[in-house]
Amino acid sequence: MTTNRIAFQGELGAYSHEACRNARPDMEPLPCRSFEDVINAVSSGEADLAMLPVENSTYGRVADIHRLLPESGLHIVDEAFVRVHISLMAMPGVAIEDIRKVRAHLVLLPQSAAFLARYGIRGESAADSAGAAAELAESGDLTSGVLASDLAADIHGLNILARHIEDHAHNTTRFLIMAREADHSRRANTMVTTFVFRVRNIPAALYKAMGGFATNGVNMTKLESYMADGVFTATQFYADIQGHPDDANVRRALDELAYFSTRLSILGVYPADPLRETQLKDQDG
Repeated sequence: MTTNRIAFQGELGAYSHEACRNARPDMEPLPCRSFEDVINAVSSGEADLAMLPVENSTYGRVADIHRLLPESGLHIVDEAFVRVHISLMAMPGVAIEDIRKVRAHLVLLPQSAAFLARYGIRGESAADSAGAAAELAESGDLTSGVLASDLAADIHGLNILARHIEDHAHNTTRFLIMAREADHSRRANTMVTTFVFRVRNIPAALYKAMGGFATNGVNMTKLESYMADGVFTATQFYADIQGHPDDANVRRALDELAYFSTRLSILGVYPADPLRETQLKDQDG
């Protein structure tokens, strides 16, 4: 039985909601309090898909996600890149000159520092930008604004005073779309395989495990380590590679990795987002 719902963390109007609307416009968004609640919504059947942010081009990986993914029981079936465009919004009829302070998630404030300084606006951190938009709409405060997405303004009836006020134009968040069942079908020319592994406790194990990707010409686009099981001596690695496990060179590289690993688990095989392909072409050019 399907629900046609996609779960995300945050309030309606959050950037995760925007990712859901862009990637799965035919599905009903289901806001959740935490990342764990998003995962549980899919595991329980309350939703069909989960939209989870995994990394941001400015701030790096999203805390706790790498820990949650391997234990979630879900599978990555797609990825989505969202440009983080920041808008200043306020109650209808309010001008920029009327704004004394803005509220936003802590990560948005430094990204708009130059704009806020130009107008002498003070920034105040909020737990969630979309939630701050909802609170502003409810309060009717005529001296405060919010930094959030255009979607948040539309949902909560706020007026956008300025769009794309971020200091840098490259800020992008990468999301993973996850489902209860894996889909390893080859659905695009460029496929991505994501997996986690631990290496055997022998000298140069990681070097040897990674050697198979180099000798077989497999492009590894991400390799990150993080502590596992709450102890400093247990390290787990999270990796993205370009290719499909059925590709001969990828199969050989994974076989070599498995030899030097104590644990290897494929989290997903999915099409590369078009933005990823554009970035790869730019690097090649």
